[in-house]
Amino acid sequence: MSRIPDQSGEHAEGERTGDAHQLPDYAERVLEVAELIPPGRVMTYGDVAEWLDEGGPRQVGRVMALYGGAVPWWRVVRADGALLPGHELRALGHYRQEGTPLREAARSAEGHLPRIDMARARWDGGAGAD
Repeated sequence: MSRIPDQSGEHAEGERTGDAHQLPDYAERVLEVAELIPPGRVMTYGDVAEWLDEGGPRQVGRVMALYGGAVPWWRVVRADGALLPGHELRALGHYRQEGTPLREAARSAEGHLPRIDMARARWDGGAGAD
């Protein structure tokens, strides 16, 4: 199965691709994991790499930056639960729509944006979304 970027060619990190033919095998596997994550749940970049038993958080992040627009990119997150820089409001809309557990921002936090409640939202790859 070959994936192509969303219709606009825009991706989570705002990068554009040229003609999308065949994705690298590793990228295909990363995107398949992203599609497995249930609504309202998240995995970290490192969780995805561990699930695949290959690569690391940076490699997963690079795949998501280049090709993530074709999958639920907001479900693959930083380990600290911070929202994706530059895409905070789009991601927040998805999290609220899906009921992803969030932690309200401290009053002193810049931008007053919430973070993902990783203790409650993190998915371990099990069958259930609970």
